[in-house]
Amino acid sequence: MGTVRRFGFIECDADTVWAFVGAPERLHEWFPITSCRVEGNKRWIVLAAGITFEEDIVTLDHDLRRFQYKIVNNPLITFHLGTVDVIPDGPNRCLLMYSTDMDPEVLALPIGGAAGVGIAKVKEMFDRK
Repeated sequence: MGTVRRFGFIECDADTVWAFVGAPERLHEWFPITSCRVEGNKRWIVLAAGITFEEDIVTLDHDLRRFQYKIVNNPLITFHLGTVDVIPDGPNRCLLMYSTDMDPEVLALPIGGAAGVGIAKVKEMFDRK
């Protein structure tokens, strides 16, 4: 199983960052995808190449500030669990962490790269604001 984790410290309070990244329907505003749609516990994301992934929302815990999802109904992906955590680090700073566990393991690498881009965008949007 491939495991990838990316993180960044954001100079903004955890509640503000969580209100943004913890909204499953807003993923396309910070993660490098073109669109997403949420219906109940399902989400569909569309990549720039036009590929659509179906996901099950596993955890959306506002107290813990944790979001987890699985890519499902994909013949190439035998296992996937993505996790986004926002962890307070003082009153005006937090840690944004994105991790992925995936089989086949090589597919975790592009998700890790995209997560790094996404975290950098959140940092740009929220740092010291």
